[in-house]
Amino acid sequence: MDITELNAWYSQSQRRAAASLLMKRVGVTRTRAECFIRLWVYLLVKQLQESQPKLKPPLSKLQLLETEIQCTHREAAELFYCDSDRGSDRAAGMMLDMLEALELITKHFDGNATVIEIQPVPEILDPAESENPVQLKVDDFNPRCDAIPVANLLATNYNWMNRNNNAVPRNIARILRVLAGQYSKGMGVLRRCDNFQPVGFYLLYPTAAESEVNFFNAPSKSLHLSSVSDVDPFKIAVPGDENCLSVFVRSWIIDQPYFEAYRIPLLEHIQQVLCEMKKDFPNLCDLYTLMIHPRYEKMSLALGFQKTNSDSQLSVYWMYLALDRFLALDIKVALVNA
Repeated sequence: MDITELNAWYSQSQRRAAASLLMKRVGVTRTRAECFIRLWVYLLVKQLQESQPKLKPPLSKLQLLETEIQCTHREAAELFYCDSDRGSDRAAGMMLDMLEALELITKHFDGNATVIEIQPVPEILDPAESENPVQLKVDDFNPRCDAIPVANLLATNYNWMNRNNNAVPRNIARILRVLAGQYSKGMGVLRRCDNFQPVGFYLLYPTAAESEVNFFNAPSKSLHLSSVSDVDPFKIAVPGDENCLSVFVRSWIIDQPYFEAYRIPLLEHIQQVLCEMKKDFPNLCDLYTLMIHPRYEKMSLALGFQKTNSDSQLSVYWMYLALDRFLALDIKVALVNA
């Protein structure tokens, strides 16, 4: 699809308007937004023409794809750089990786070619909701109602790390329900007030002393929610255990459209939860987490987390912060430029 054909299907002014909406997201530059919109138009036309061979331009609006669509790096390069003298297949592949990191697309290799799926973009699909955003509230995790939607939310995060679909929501949901039965105080959700759907989640795990060695080993040995193993490498501490020193932030996620507006309220709520946990575990002093998705790296560093040991197998690494330092933190001030 050359630039003339692209303009016929979805005009330059329409693409610029859509790109401007996307640029309100952290990490989305004008170039990345434009490449994403071009990709969306191209894949949508490709799909529609399979079922409607006589379809003519223009598109009335952008809509989600019904299925994944094949797209080679060569196709992407011709699409991204059709009005430029620069741009290689490798550059296009790197751009696709960036769009996936920004959670605008998901992609994987199906054995023959790369297949791509466009992720829901409320700013473009539902401008009314973007202008009048839904209200959210922090709430307790309900294992009966929240396990499946939270598992689906987490699977996207873990599949980004694995570059595949190994993280099965059914397995994650089962583990979440087990963990809720062990210590529900450390689990919570960020919930939409209109339909009660969880769009954020945290899991704070008081760790038994015998499992603390995991924080100093390769991070890949400590993955559980994203693995297919039934054996949890961590043992939970029992309330009243004076030997419990560590809290493992096993999960912390907010769906991208709500990240900027609600990360501070959720972190402030977690400070309160950790204060309550200290009543159950009086000697808590260490806070550990696994950095799985790069979207959270800048925020974690701004909060004071420090990288410790990394992994030769996966792009994950441990991060540490003294619990007292986190509890004393003014979250709003810490994240003003993060």
